[in-house]
Order: sequence, then C-alpha cells, then structure tokens
Amino acid sequence: MSATQSDIRLHNVTKRFNELIAVNAANLTVAAGEVVCLLGPSGCGKTTTLRMIAGLDFASDGEITIAGRRVNELPARDRNVAMAFQFYALYPSLTVEENLAYPLHAEGLSRAQIAERIARVAKVLELQSVLKRRPHQLGEGEKQRVAVGRSIVRTPTCFLFDEPLSRLDIQLRQTMRTQIKEVLAHLDKPTVIVTHDQIEALTMADRIAVMRAGRIEQVASPHDLFSRPANLFVAGFIGTPQMNLLPATLLDVAHSAEGGAVARFHLLGEDISAAVDPAAVRLSAGSKVTLGVRPRSFEIVAPDVPDALHSVVDLVEPMGAEMLLHLLEHGTDIRCVVSHTARVAVGEKVGVRCKQGQLHVFDETGVLVQ
Repeated sequence: MSATQSDIRLHNVTKRFNELIAVNAANLTVAAGEVVCLLGPSGCGKTTTLRMIAGLDFASDGEITIAGRRVNELPARDRNVAMAFQFYALYPSLTVEENLAYPLHAEGLSRAQIAERIARVAKVLELQSVLKRRPHQLGEGEKQRVAVGRSIVRTPTCFLFDEPLSRLDIQLRQTMRTQIKEVLAHLDKPTVIVTHDQIEALTMADRIAVMRAGRIEQVASPHDLFSRPANLFVAGFIGTPQMNLLPATLLDVAHSAEGGAVARFHLLGEDISAAVDPAAVRLSAGSKVTLGVRPRSFEIVAPDVPDALHSVVDLVEPMGAEMLLHLLEHGTDIRCVVSHTARVAVGEKVGVRCKQGQLHVFDETGVLVQ
C-alpha cells in the first residue's frame, strides 16, 4: 500500500518501560477510511500502541507516521488526532453543546461555523434533544455518544478509540457499535480502536490486528482471521465457542484427484482421513501437528461412520436456536454446536466428523499450514 495523505504507519515500533517490552517491533498500516481494531488479552500492548500513535507515550524504537509526517518526537497536542477513552472525560459544568464546542475553539472558527459543526454531529449521533443538558443528566449511552461526538466534531488526521464501549450494557453496546460504524464510514479518516471484546472487533473493523505479549500476531479482515488463523494463539483466541485444538500425528498425506490433498491422522486413539490444504504435502509422515476445528464445523453422525471420532455426550448447553455439546473422547473435551432440534442425550455415544474443507492443520511450531 502506498503512502497517502491520510494514513497511519507503524514501522518496527517498540516501547520499553525499563526492562519490560510492552510493544515489540509492531508493523501496521491503517488507510484513510479504514477501521482497524487492536484486539488481544489484557496486557498485550494494544493500549500502549494506541497511546504511542496519540503521542501520550513515545516510542523507544521504530517510526510512526501520520498523514505522511513522522510524529515520533511530536507531543500529543501537535499531532492533530482525535481520541475517545472508555472514561468519557466530559466537562461536568458544561452542557453537551458546550462540550462539543470546546475542541473547536482552538481552530479559530466563527460562532456560525461552530454551530454548524455541532448541529451536524448532533444529528448524526441523535443528540439534538440533549444539547442543553449537563453530563450528570445523561444516560451512559448518551455520555458515550457525546464523547464520540467531541472526537468527530473536529477535522483531525485520524481517530483513536480506547475501549469506547466497555462501560455500556449489552443492548447499548449493540446500538453504539452500529452508530459508530455508520459515522466512521463517512469520515474518510484512518481509525484505530482498542478492544478486548472480539465481537466488537469482528463487527466494527475492516481489519483486526491480534496482539499477544507486545507482538502483532496477525492482521487480517474479520472473515480471514476467523477462517484462516495464522497460528494456534489466534485460532484459540478468535471465535466463540473456542476452536477445538487437538494434538495429532500425521500418518501420511497425498494429493487428491480433485486437486486438493487428503491426510491420515492418528488422534485421540483413532485413525481418521480428512481433506486438508494441499500445502500439507510438505509435512513428513510422523510429524506432530495440531488439528483445529470450529465447533460449528463438526457434524454429528452415526457411531459407525468412517473417519469420525467416537465420543460420548458429556454435557448439553442450550444456546437458543443452537446447542453446545461437550463430547468426551479419551478424556478430551470436544465442543460441537448443533441445531436445537438435534436429538442427543447425555451419555449417548455418537460419531463426530469435521465438515469438508473446514479442518485447520498447524505444524509443530504452531503455524497454520497453508
């Protein structure tokens, strides 16, 4: 991707706090109009990465550019970024209208220009009816919309959001996800959102950067991240219920007549054959691998069907239109999602088989074979 007049670029960016490496050689590009979510467990470095882009922390190594300009040494006030935090940071003594107007005074705009900007943002975020209220008179969702509005009312080079929906209840989160996504779609600015909520990332982001222990493990679209996780960490972190990760031994693998490949594995005391990515032919017989199967990629079959694992139903969890089955196979818990109409009972012996083309193979180092 070539540099544009409105993008964010991180090149080998590292942040150290004494002996602690909080962010380790991060590389990331966020294009104009693109929303990228930094996703990962607590302490993985996602907020530190955002703070370095904002200028609240300075990078120890590497380079950060915003809109084509190196900003490593610039303080936050000189970077022209808009940032919204999980804590709304609204001025309690000011009305919503005054809170929205506050960041505009530094731009030297006229009263008419400020009023026009506020009216536009208030309409987009449905704040017209609360413009004269103060923060203590607002609900949580309204406060969050004001915080977002104060970010987008300006004309910054980029937008940065740190856990913007974490303080809202589930219903408000769903509403705000939709509203923020609609607003950002029309701003044509690069946007970075930090979240630990994968549903939030999957629904709001054009691309997701999954982080662990200061490193970016994979950057991809939500679909690609879910369907082709780069390694075992991403595979286990993305998706609810969690992907099944089953240690196995590769017995043999060969190209199939259809142009794919078929492999035989020994796992959980049984030998099974399955279609795999043709790249698996480079693996040697006897290789230790991990097989990844999404719970919805399994299907229940009769116990005597070939190439199926033979398991016992240990627990059934109703999930509305679906059920989550916990199956026991040689002491291993296998998660399988089926329709609520499926007739299975605790203690029943069943066969479970991966659907065609939905098996992931990870090599001995934990990297996806592709």
